[in-house]
Amino acid sequence: MLEDILKQVQNGTLSITEAKEQLGTFENLGFAKVDHHRKKRQGFAEVVYGEGKTAEQIISIVQALRVRNDEVLVTRVAKAKAELIRSTLPYLIYNETARILFWKKEAAGKTNSQGYIAVIAAGTSDLPVAEEAAVTAEVLGSSVHRIYDVGVAGIHRLLSHAEEIQNATVSVVVAGMEGALPSVVGGLVSHPVIAVPTSVGYGANFNGLSALLTMLNSCASGISVVNIDNGFGGGYNAVLIHQLAQRGAGKNEDTLL
Repeated sequence: MLEDILKQVQNGTLSITEAKEQLGTFENLGFAKVDHHRKKRQGFAEVVYGEGKTAEQIISIVQALRVRNDEVLVTRVAKAKAELIRSTLPYLIYNETARILFWKKEAAGKTNSQGYIAVIAAGTSDLPVAEEAAVTAEVLGSSVHRIYDVGVAGIHRLLSHAEEIQNATVSVVVAGMEGALPSVVGGLVSHPVIAVPTSVGYGANFNGLSALLTMLNSCASGISVVNIDNGFGGGYNAVLIHQLAQRGAGKNEDTLL
């Protein structure tokens, strides 16, 4: 990117002022400073948290991000706000269950060639959080297998998917109520498990606190826990693990050759 910009300045097709803007580490929109170096530092572009932002603010941020990135991801967007945003930016795709708006360049649409992330949800009521994790992982370039409504109240439903779960690179396990599902999955697999507690449950669930504490106190090894209803965090971390696994597989292939 740097070489291309310098060549354009040399050829006179880009002014020095324009070059400085493109090389800037962030873009000041007044109400937000868009971090254009996030992808260089962390591997992915800045993700926009939609709650608390107006449609107009999100539109401006998305337009700024789209200029320099192959994908844009906006989380926690209510349907009415999403419709307003899409009336101006029709290229955005909206997943209503996940409450996510996203865009990907066609060339960037391919997922990682090897392996997949398993996103496992205990019940249908957990789907908004599970879909937030699944869509996040897909937008960031990973293949996802969805395994839904397999909670411990009917353990046979989970066991019927045992082989598919065991063959995943990493599992994101989403559950509310007492939050037991990650412990069960953790006892079946040899890969990392990211547990996501949800606020689904009756009064003593305390809006997800009981599920969170169960997951933190799991007796199964290899389980990490993100915050209540944080499907995005679970999906993002799963992609990081998946990418590391891909790099390791590539090095092993090179060694064999």
